[in-house]
Amino acid sequence: MMIYPLYWLITSSFKSNEEFFAEPYAFPTSISWGNFTRAWEVADLGTAMINSVIVTVSATALTVFLGALTAYVLSRFTFRLKAFLMVFFLLGMLIPIHSTLVPLFTMMNQVGLLDTYWALIFPYTAFELPIAIFLTVAYMSSIPKDLEEAAVIDGTGYWGIFFRIMLPLSVPALSTVAILSFLRYWNEFVFALVFINDNSLKTLPLSLSIFSDGFSTDYALTMAAMTIAVIPTIIMYLLFQEQIMKGMVAGSVKG
Repeated sequence: MMIYPLYWLITSSFKSNEEFFAEPYAFPTSISWGNFTRAWEVADLGTAMINSVIVTVSATALTVFLGALTAYVLSRFTFRLKAFLMVFFLLGMLIPIHSTLVPLFTMMNQVGLLDTYWALIFPYTAFELPIAIFLTVAYMSSIPKDLEEAAVIDGTGYWGIFFRIMLPLSVPALSTVAILSFLRYWNEFVFALVFINDNSLKTLPLSLSIFSDGFSTDYALTMAAMTIAVIPTIIMYLLFQEQIMKGMVAGSVKG
């Protein structure tokens, strides 16, 4: 049941519009790659793919690193206002993201970030950090402190503990954060629509909208373009699915 929509998307991408409407659920009568070629050329998917990769990978890397760094401090140290900071970060999950479009647009315009990659990277990272911090804090809190104490005895500092112990042991949680972030950034449409007007900077979701003009939709090309766009997300999941299910802390401390 879960894989059928993907199957339907791929099979539909090989059909003509007439065949799509006549037999939407049937297997295509002939396998033709023409839709993929036309979709790639009409929507300039090559440029859009590069832009999406740059924005998504940059924002995902920032989210994972800043989320892990913040979670390390909140989960392993005791200091004043710690509870306040934790609540402050978690309140970010309650903010309706699209309600910030107008102030963000004004701010971006004033600092000259519109029509740049940073116009998407900064908001993406900021709005994904609360869930990243929440998941990573919960995971890092379960890591035994014996490991840190042993590292301190060996002369390792805070940065060494973070990079050599906390990050490797937190790979399952960070993989989950990376996948959630990647999927959200890769498919995000509204921010890209508002903040990006330069055709050379448009991401994949913006390029996919070119096949619908408000009066009609070219479903054959749309399905082909969506099939191309979904490939990176499948690859991303296949690369990290093992880390999500794998517990790296088990057995790290004996006795």
